[in-house]
Amino acid sequence: MPELPEVETTVRGLARVLDGRRLVRVEPRRADLRRALPVDLGQRLTGARVIGLGRRAKYGLIDTDRGDTLIFHLGMSGRWRIDPHEIGKHDHLLIETDDGHRLSLNDPRRFGSLDLMPTAEVAAWPPIAALGPEPLGAALQGKWLEQRLDGRKAAIKLMLLDQRIVAGLGNIYVCEALFRARIDPRKAAGKVSMVKLNALATAIPSVLDEAIAAGGSSLRDFAQPDGELGYFSKQFDVYGREGEPCRGGCGGTVRRIVQSGRSTFFCPSCQR
Repeated sequence: MPELPEVETTVRGLARVLDGRRLVRVEPRRADLRRALPVDLGQRLTGARVIGLGRRAKYGLIDTDRGDTLIFHLGMSGRWRIDPHEIGKHDHLLIETDDGHRLSLNDPRRFGSLDLMPTAEVAAWPPIAALGPEPLGAALQGKWLEQRLDGRKAAIKLMLLDQRIVAGLGNIYVCEALFRARIDPRKAAGKVSMVKLNALATAIPSVLDEAIAAGGSSLRDFAQPDGELGYFSKQFDVYGREGEPCRGGCGGTVRRIVQSGRSTFFCPSCQR
């Protein structure tokens, strides 16, 4: 599933061809993805000019000069394609710009979503209003984590996947950040020391920034809008490395367990 670095990479790729451009054609090719598309999506976006692109958690935001924002979520297999050679059955939204670029939102499993909101109301839209702070922002500090996790008995790994605690974190990068902070993913969240929470607050943006610089991680379906594959997966310290030596120099071996149906990779020797 595309996570925050993949969405950030996607938004930056789209900005190169969309920012400042007028949308001369917007064609939804089906009525729904994970849920129904706005019935007036094509009408409201055709002829509009894109005035900015951004991201909130795992949502991509495309603002127009008509006061509307197209909100997209890539779900499990979604990706934008820029100037595809041909349009296939899994290309569910087509966009053409005034300078001749053609974009398609491709989503074979259709777990993604498209919503169109007045820009002034985006922050209050329930899925976004419920989100915690951005992991790349100044709000993410050890003290914030301590306050939100105080007394919580659930495993720290699972709490970090709760979007109300920190927005946009996913399975891969939580595993990597917990390794860097030397925190056992099974440890009760309320029992993690302040020292390690400070380390975690540093590790999370560090991992994400490196992943963004690498273009994300190409696992299964994800690719950047230009078709290039991200290469951060080559830098994983623990994710997908079950049975391999720990890269932390402790002499341990990476282990895989399952937490709430998701694979967790960690080194039991140095993560405590």
